[in-house]
Amino acid sequence: MSGYNHTLHMNTLFELLTSLNPWWDGQDFETGRTRLTYFQKIQRYLETGEIIVISGVRRSGKTTLLFQLIKYLITIQQVPPRNILFVNCDEPDIALLDDPVATVVDIYRKEISTNGTMYLVFDEVQNVKNWERTIKSLYDRKKYKIIISGSSSYLLDSQLSILLSGRYFSIPVFPLDFSEYLSFNGLEVNKDPISLASHKYEILTLLKKYLREGGFPIVVLQQDDLTKQDYLHAYYDSIVYRDILRLNEVRNQKALAELLNYLFTNIASPYSYRRIKEMLGIDLQTVKDYIHFAENAKILFEVQHFSYSLHAQTRPNKKIYCIDNGLRNAVSFRFSEDEGKLAENLVFVELTRSGMNPYYWKKKKEVDFVIKSPDNRITAMNICYTDGIPDREKESLLEFKEEFGDSVEKLIILTKDSEKEEEGIMYIPLWKWLLYKSRA
Repeated sequence: MSGYNHTLHMNTLFELLTSLNPWWDGQDFETGRTRLTYFQKIQRYLETGEIIVISGVRRSGKTTLLFQLIKYLITIQQVPPRNILFVNCDEPDIALLDDPVATVVDIYRKEISTNGTMYLVFDEVQNVKNWERTIKSLYDRKKYKIIISGSSSYLLDSQLSILLSGRYFSIPVFPLDFSEYLSFNGLEVNKDPISLASHKYEILTLLKKYLREGGFPIVVLQQDDLTKQDYLHAYYDSIVYRDILRLNEVRNQKALAELLNYLFTNIASPYSYRRIKEMLGIDLQTVKDYIHFAENAKILFEVQHFSYSLHAQTRPNKKIYCIDNGLRNAVSFRFSEDEGKLAENLVFVELTRSGMNPYYWKKKKEVDFVIKSPDNRITAMNICYTDGIPDREKESLLEFKEEFGDSVEKLIILTKDSEKEEEGIMYIPLWKWLLYKSRA
């Protein structure tokens, strides 16, 4: 009887794999809109034969990229469709197996006759057991090209980075940048001055919308604001359940919910662990753990105070930022539109997308972001998304310049629309900065 049940289960799994791989029998499948920056990286890394790791917050477009890759392999590279196995590791029938990756590859090889290189694509692979060692074993056989994706930092903080050091390329995926957002809204803009000037009104109108609704691709494509909100709430619930609660030991779910709500509401503001501890009535280590879980799920990011001393750097309060303004607005408790905070959060995400590690700095006055280059040159940046620019924005940058002297390479204020250079400070409209950064 057990043998019969095993065969039945294997048959059910193969039927599931068949449904997940419609190209095996020539069916068409949806591939969405191409995001060239990411897709070109995938194409380039695919030629190396190393493992490709696509990571990013849930619903940022990773699965769409995987399907675009599969379509490219079949139509352009002429890879036989049955040489491509796609596995959604969120599927319960797969996630509950003792060794899911090894089991599905074994079924695939037994049931599908293939010749030549096989492509193994595992989506949300962090959700299944033993995946790191099995991926390493498959890689070592040199028969497969392997692409994996995941929504948690555990993907790269796990044994994978140890087992496969130097054998994989990582591609972090974010929600839409501003250039992509314009494109999704039907506005294609070149970054030459004439094109920017002629489309300025449309760009500013869409920036106001982008600040509010964020850049999750499916959300942006919705026409109805209530539907957008429904999607964002569903995304938030899915991230908290799948990438925080399911992957971690969370004893006090009520405290976690209150902590996340507090941090989402107070983006771009300094906070202390002790204040949160007293507010929620939980111990200090639990506060740190819960924030760490949210960071691993790629929805919140802590920013430390800038100092050349590591000890001094960790002492002051930290600031918090969110992966997406739309997600933040959907779940936070807000008294106003918070345009200034939303603009600052947007700049943080763009800096992070560009591979930078921003800090903030405070003495008498505060600098929003400090970015240190590999050669230890420093850029200090304030964001002032208001019609007028208060003197404190300039004064804080000059105070920073006085503190750090010749190490400071650039002083920048990102503005609503002002553009000039004065006292060594560059004033750049936020919309222009976003477009140049996202098209760099």
